[in-house]
Amino acid sequence: MAEKRTLTSEEISAIVEGFEPIDVDEMEMMAKMPSEQRWLVSYHKSEAIRADLRNKLRKDFPALSLPEINMKVLRSLTPVRMGKSYTEPAYHEHFG
Repeated sequence: MAEKRTLTSEEISAIVEGFEPIDVDEMEMMAKMPSEQRWLVSYHKSEAIRADLRNKLRKDFPALSLPEINMKVLRSLTPVRMGKSYTEPAYHEHFG
């Protein structure tokens, strides 16, 4: 078995080149959290995205009921595959 070696700073820079900037504060907060609670961070972010989308759709479609709005949210976040490899999310033209 090959012995592991430490990467140089140049090698690390080459690996992470092009990555999105890291939120250091969030990474420190997550590092301090117990491992069984770390998944909650991404869960809360995705729930916030769904809530924002739901609020936008409620403004655009005031006559629809909450279950109908929720179906639009689900459809907007689910790629549609019907004979094509990919289509734009439903109601994409309403966002912007």
